[in-house]
Amino acid sequence: MKDFFLYTAVAVSGAAVLALEILGTRILGPFYGVGLFLWSALITVTLAALSLGYLIGGRIADKNATLTHFCCIIGIAGAWIVLIPWLKNPFLSITEPLGLRQAVLAVAFILFFPPLTLLGMISPYAIKLRAESIEKVGRTAGNLYAISTLASVFSALLTGFYLIPNIGVNRLTLIIGIVLMITAGYGLYRQKKRAIAGTAVIGIILALFFFWNAWAESAGPDSNLLTVRQSQYGEIRVIDIEGGRYLLIDGGIHSAVDTTTWTSITHYAAVMDLPKYFFERPGKALLIGLGGGSLLKQYAHDGWNVDAVEIDPTVIEIAYDYFGLSDKEGHIVEMDGRQFLGTTKDSYDVVLLDAFGSSSIPFHLVTEEVFGLIADHLTENGILAVNIETIGWDDPLVATLAATLKKQFAHVVALPMEEPPDQLGNIVILASDRQLEPLRTPEDNATFDPYWRYGPGYQKVHAWDNRFIPDITGISALTDDLNPIDIRSEMINLEARKRLHVLFEEEDGINR
Repeated sequence: MKDFFLYTAVAVSGAAVLALEILGTRILGPFYGVGLFLWSALITVTLAALSLGYLIGGRIADKNATLTHFCCIIGIAGAWIVLIPWLKNPFLSITEPLGLRQAVLAVAFILFFPPLTLLGMISPYAIKLRAESIEKVGRTAGNLYAISTLASVFSALLTGFYLIPNIGVNRLTLIIGIVLMITAGYGLYRQKKRAIAGTAVIGIILALFFFWNAWAESAGPDSNLLTVRQSQYGEIRVIDIEGGRYLLIDGGIHSAVDTTTWTSITHYAAVMDLPKYFFERPGKALLIGLGGGSLLKQYAHDGWNVDAVEIDPTVIEIAYDYFGLSDKEGHIVEMDGRQFLGTTKDSYDVVLLDAFGSSSIPFHLVTEEVFGLIADHLTENGILAVNIETIGWDDPLVATLAATLKKQFAHVVALPMEEPPDQLGNIVILASDRQLEPLRTPEDNATFDPYWRYGPGYQKVHAWDNRFIPDITGISALTDDLNPIDIRSEMINLEARKRLHVLFEEEDGINR
């Protein structure tokens, strides 16, 4: 029975390590974005914690290895994990002034280093308890590490492919902590350590109470938070504020609409309409990145035949369920945008690239190679429109993307929106082999709208009147081989989240 328990405990602990590492991206992603720096921080913390755990576990086991101590280590790790959903917000607030890289590393260390260190102690401790003689230490160590690793492999697949999308982050975190505590409690009970086992039972009961509250928690009819869903690609929230509906993915705004008309209330959506002015009649458009479906609706409303490509099936569901999207407005393909470009044989008059959020810019969608794929699928007079978020009109990101686009297109022009010009805002970049002169001038309808400064027509005129050709002198193009886009997007991400916190600081939905 002792051997069975040891193997079970090692398997449970190994599974918990990988599940917790993957969960870290969803626990911290809504606050920092799921990008290169978050993954780097979590991997760093995990490896450092496990290394320290191996070291400490082996030394403690050599001095006084008992099954009671072994169970207590597992139980304490489980108790810490149960507390993570309630610990994160205070530490997120405390570390926010540190800046993105330092903050994400500090919070990852505070939340995950202690339980991962404890879980790292399990395998060397179990080896000491299991080894019957010095001649069998190697075999014992190999068996235990094999079981731990196999459990980690199974856990990684199960967590990412099934558990997070179907159970949710907070609930799954609590489940992991509870399972560890149950494992510890069972081991203590089998040893007749009734007092310690009783403490573990009390902890499990409290954890189950927290679990029940997390399971029962939902967005009620009076809540501005309409839904929270965990997809395979990120945490998705839909929030209503003063008649506007916002789609947030990993904490960044991806769509915002007027709930009475389902039209976008973002400036960039109005400016992304400008490619229509280069054509005498509606044609065929490709939208890469669906979001709430605002751009699809805009083009379909004006008679364009629209294909939309969206990698996340949950985003597609959200667009239908909460943003008024209907089947008649366009054909939606569930696929990565670059994969679609590599497989489709269709050509388009306009390609709208709107797959970038403040949290990250998918590096494989901003390279010379992918822009070559887009150029291959544009008609002779076709136009590519790329929506990006920048800090100011002269953000280095604008010149970098312009230099990359110039490798494939003869003409590139940037259309800025934000005033004053040094503020965080969107810029739409147009690229084409045709001269970028519209067949008709954008009209300023100047109608009053509660969400616009002067109306969507004004935004088009303002962006077009302030168009400029980015200076790409000495700027290197982005390629699949060399693409430091994460460095620049980090600063934009930090600034965007500061503004987001101000926008929603009085709203319950963003902080839950």
